[in-house]
Amino acid sequence: MDLNIGAEYEGFRAEVSGFLAESWKSEFLGDKDAQDAFRREATERGYLYRAIPRRFGGSEQSPDPIRARIIREEFSRVRAPGEVTGPGMGMLLPTLLAVGEEWQQEQFIPRIISGEMKWCQGYSEPGSGSDLASLRTRAVLDGDEWVITGQKVWTSYAHEADFMFILVRTDPDAPKHKGISYLLLDMRQPGVEVRPLRQMTGGSEFNEVFLDGARTPRHWIVGKPGEGWAVSKSTLKFERDGIGSTATTEQAFRQVVKLASETRRNGRPLIARDDVRQSLTQIQGYILAQKYSTYRQSSMNLAGKHAGVIETMGKLNGTQIGHRIAALAQELAGDDAMLMPPGKRTPGRVRPNAKWVNQMIGSLGIAIAGGTSNIQRNVIAERGLELPREEKQA
Repeated sequence: MDLNIGAEYEGFRAEVSGFLAESWKSEFLGDKDAQDAFRREATERGYLYRAIPRRFGGSEQSPDPIRARIIREEFSRVRAPGEVTGPGMGMLLPTLLAVGEEWQQEQFIPRIISGEMKWCQGYSEPGSGSDLASLRTRAVLDGDEWVITGQKVWTSYAHEADFMFILVRTDPDAPKHKGISYLLLDMRQPGVEVRPLRQMTGGSEFNEVFLDGARTPRHWIVGKPGEGWAVSKSTLKFERDGIGSTATTEQAFRQVVKLASETRRNGRPLIARDDVRQSLTQIQGYILAQKYSTYRQSSMNLAGKHAGVIETMGKLNGTQIGHRIAALAQELAGDDAMLMPPGKRTPGRVRPNAKWVNQMIGSLGIAIAGGTSNIQRNVIAERGLELPREEKQA
């Protein structure tokens, strides 16, 4: 088996690396104007927003998953900013490109990639998390507007968002997967109340959203009425693909290697210990296995072939690797891992390893994002391995 990507792609990697050496400086970190200028230059060179047509502000490159992965890896390696992040970019934008109307693409996509328009995702509800299709938030047509009533929860960054893409029940008499629609909603209006949820980390990026007669135009719907479940599955796929990316786990692995190298016990760096090196080697093995599995998947997809069950496993594998990294970091950080995570206004000097507590707790949250790990195992079993569904107990 030849795991090399070939001379053509290695040449492209060298090209991307050369561009970064020339155009990206570490002092640009924290400088929004410099980062915006860098993103524009990177887009002009064809490195960012590759799948987005030029008329919407993208670079409109031919699909090539291996080139896209090389770009993510090289940008991550030097901590250069890639495409803007968030639910709008990672989930709504590819959904609009896939199934949105032309006017929706023209109105929303340029403002998403510029960072001007911030979005949140209105999916989960109290009692409707893993069983998302049981959602009860309703939308009723009133003339040329949908009137929305209900509640969403665990809505990331709703307190900062301008708009929401939301699943609502528009036909209460239809089967639960058939009566759902996918709407777009302006959050800055009467009838929308956002209540931040205080987390054990001290942060509040999750929110409850209460909708009491909130309105959105009739044509602010993606797909047709009743097709929201099919549209939402497309959106969740993009979220899971992002969570399963090896660029994220490789960056975390580099940080835990740095932690092991810089943390000393009994006068020696922890990375000199055999057990620590063994743990790091095991994690690196899992990362490389996932990385080359996704290379294989990308190559087969590019050739018009289906890679099989591995296509359902990316998100779960990425989650489990994140858990392993977090567990090792907790051991390496020692007493610092028992401290509360540092907040933005933490007074005094923050112990250097305390920042890892956020990563540890966050690794548990990823097991829920984009569909819980148990749900992912069911997907692998039923859709990938074609195992029968478990019979419900009477």
